[in-house]
Amino acid sequence: QVQLVESGGGTVQAGGSLRLSCKASGYTSSIDCMAWFRQAPGKEREGVAAFDTEIGRPYYGDSGKGRFTSSHDNTKNTLYLQMNSLKPEDTAMYYCAAGGCPGPLLELGSYNYWGQGTQVTVSA
Repeated sequence: QVQLVESGGGTVQAGGSLRLSCKASGYTSSIDCMAWFRQAPGKEREGVAAFDTEIGRPYYGDSGKGRFTSSHDNTKNTLYLQMNSLKPEDTAMYYCAAGGCPGPLLELGSYNYWGQGTQVTVSA
């Protein structure tokens, strides 16, 4: 089993920045990739950014391109998401995910483990 704990969410004004963290523990050797998804009220969960921990490469969904940067610290088993120039439409619950990634890295089904989420609220 793998446990994921997110942190770093909060309320910021439009144009501000936040850095999310996701600490993985447990059977971390089973993890080949990690990702950030977000879900706004009334909307489907969408992939923001993913990180292939085997090759050290980030991938971005449409919502994460340009303003967000995903990184991973192998020594700490921690995934990060640096979010800059935040907009009100970025308001959502942000979830960390991890797994063996048998499929595309930005698809929900590629992940076995999920954190409980951290709320990001961007005010206009």
